[in-house]
Amino acid sequence: MMLKFRLLFTLAALISFSSIYSKTEKFYIVEMKTNKGEIILKLSNRTPLHRDNFVKLCKEKFYDNVLFHRVIEGFMIQAGDPQSKSHSMDITLGDGELPYKVDAEIVPGMFHKRGVLAAAREGDSFNPERKSSSTHFYIVTGKVCTDADLNKAAARIAKANRLTEYTFPDDIVKVYKSEGGAPHLDTQYTIFGEVIKGMDVVMSISKSETDNNDRPLENIVIISAKARLVKKYR
Repeated sequence: MMLKFRLLFTLAALISFSSIYSKTEKFYIVEMKTNKGEIILKLSNRTPLHRDNFVKLCKEKFYDNVLFHRVIEGFMIQAGDPQSKSHSMDITLGDGELPYKVDAEIVPGMFHKRGVLAAAREGDSFNPERKSSSTHFYIVTGKVCTDADLNKAAARIAKANRLTEYTFPDDIVKVYKSEGGAPHLDTQYTIFGEVIKGMDVVMSISKSETDNNDRPLENIVIISAKARLVKKYR
């Protein structure tokens, strides 16, 4: 079982992350305006459940006025709690969402390099099927990894998946050691897109001063998130 899992993941990982979109197929982009600047996201057609859910929420203006309520420098920025629309500093955020989950779409070859868009979820003990939150998403900022970092992440992945061991494919190792990311999340969370413009905005948000709950002391607001179907972006 372990050998089959590793073989499938390794073969799929040979496909470059940037080539998961055909040059001829249409795809969705999301133009997300924040009070810190604009972030442009490209959604993956390989994760249609998450793509369609995110597009639906954007069209319903669900994310308008939602905060990035959880920010951890060197890891990720997270948003999606509808309770954050009040912008109140007196409530603890993170538990609010819509009353459904999205089935996991954990695709081999899609990994947590810097800039990917992924779905947050409850932990395995409460959520063994690894279904995603209906509304919460995160964008990876991560860090450039060393061999020690990757060995530690591989051990964590093996434990989470009940494997004897886990090995990152060489091409993925190269990306983590050059561009950075959050490798310990691989194979466990659904990735459904990536930042194609505005990564400087994401990194700026990631450096925000936060409280003990990782909430920015200054509200970081998603002013609007608009999805549209295109063949190419600009």
